[in-house]
Amino acid sequence: MWRVLVGAWMCWLALATAAMAHEVTPSIADVSAKDGVLTLDVRLSLEGFVAGIDLSFVTDTNAAAGAATYEALRALEASALETRFRAFWPQMADMIFIQSNGRALRPALVSVDIPATGNTELVRTSEIRLRVDLPARTKTVVIGWARPFGALVLRQIGVSDPFEAYLEGGRLSPPIDLRGGSQLSTGQTMVRYIGVGFDHIIPKGLDHILFVLGLFFLSPALRALLWQVSAFTVAHTLTLALSSLGVVSVPATIVEPLIAATIVYVAVENLFAHKLHPWRPIVVLGFGLLHGLGFASVLSEFGLPQSGFIAALIAFNIGVEFGQLAVVAGAFLVVGMWFRRKPWYRAGIAIPASVLIAAIGGFWFVERVGLI
Repeated sequence: MWRVLVGAWMCWLALATAAMAHEVTPSIADVSAKDGVLTLDVRLSLEGFVAGIDLSFVTDTNAAAGAATYEALRALEASALETRFRAFWPQMADMIFIQSNGRALRPALVSVDIPATGNTELVRTSEIRLRVDLPARTKTVVIGWARPFGALVLRQIGVSDPFEAYLEGGRLSPPIDLRGGSQLSTGQTMVRYIGVGFDHIIPKGLDHILFVLGLFFLSPALRALLWQVSAFTVAHTLTLALSSLGVVSVPATIVEPLIAATIVYVAVENLFAHKLHPWRPIVVLGFGLLHGLGFASVLSEFGLPQSGFIAALIAFNIGVEFGQLAVVAGAFLVVGMWFRRKPWYRAGIAIPASVLIAAIGGFWFVERVGLI
């Protein structure tokens, strides 16, 4: 039985190597209204939309059914990609939902701005402008789009107390007052951003998941794990807050390879350490500072709401903590509860899993520094 479970763990970890370069990120729409016209400036990765990838389902485009088409689109020059997108637009327009007083309004495509082809290992972010002619005396609108388009960050601009929200694909916003004053309450903001934080661990935070699993395989006892996860949480909360406030800024080109290196370190240490040493929580605390900068780079892609910054920041960290604890609980229930006291646990489970985690982290490090 234990061999079957070990095999399942190995297979799951091996799948991690597929999620390397093309992480799916939310689209961002800045919304404004003037003289009876609603304007949406949307920043998005057009290639994923044109390729027909279900962006709500996959966390990495390499694992998607349309991965080959996606890669081909990424290699296109801007003019060629624009031609492909304009041909796709009528289909996309049908999947964008804008309503006023229960009446569906169809957006028109005003402009498309696509950057020149660069490093195809990096996501190319394009911008489209949409226009909607509003019925007379329109005061509120509801906005959303189809589930396959993935998450959408809505940000109202040009008004006081603007509406700002993170919407999962397929969800509609509450009525947005075009005059302003539609910002979410503190409770609503916290509920939304707890979900965002959890989502960026499970399923999207594979590097953070592997780091936590690296901690687990040295000492699967819950008390020891909770000490380490708590140190990790304190550290990444600090750097996430400082980075979000603009006090600290470190480029992702530096942070991401270092995060991969932390994964390698904890996994390799597992091969030589037979027990949890007193310095491990201190090392984890230091590594948590790096991972906090990684979380900050995620948040910087779509920002925290100005009107509820503190609530959103706290809620995001709570969601991250819930995600980490879910990883620990899952690993303990599958492996630790049954096998941690077995004499063959270290040789049969901890070492093979740690070797695989180290290999994945090492591959990520080499890739992220641009050596392959």
